[in-house]
Amino acid sequence: MADSTKSPKPVSVLFVCLGNICRSTMAEGVFQSLTSPSHPLITTIDSCGTGAYHVGSSPDSRTMSTLRAANITTYKHSARKFSPRTDFGDFDYILCMDDENLADVEALRREEVRRLGGSEEGVGKVMLFGEFGGRRRKAVGKRSERGEEIDDPYYGGDEGFRVAFGQCERFGRCFLERLEAGELS
Repeated sequence: MADSTKSPKPVSVLFVCLGNICRSTMAEGVFQSLTSPSHPLITTIDSCGTGAYHVGSSPDSRTMSTLRAANITTYKHSARKFSPRTDFGDFDYILCMDDENLADVEALRREEVRRLGGSEEGVGKVMLFGEFGGRRRKAVGKRSERGEEIDDPYYGGDEGFRVAFGQCERFGRCFLERLEAGELS
């Protein structure tokens, strides 16, 4: 339980998926709209991918049309690849879209902590975005119960993008509620 006398501190948030043109950009656009015009507890919002497949590309047209349908019309982004040397230091929360993204970024975080001599001081927290308001999934193997994944809609139709949008909105609202309540440190 959070200490009710403790004031929440402002944080920076990075959303991560595979290619940085669908899910993480959707999450970034939605989160910007939830915190617009300015939220006192959010300093920076960005997104990136674990792969370099689409570096420099704009978000998928279906991501943009889904955002526009929700009246999010000012979002702009150029895809980039996750950069361990800067992103772990620049972002307090690194929120991954699925278990594979999470495993990749957790491995990079372990390497970064080793590079820094074992100190986790100033190294962003890596979490599954679906831990915030997502449905719980049963424990599998060594993994404990987990939050909901956002499936990659890239190879599907518009419905997958609408589902991803709803998840991003739900998870983003829950993240902000927990942040505002002082439950995140």
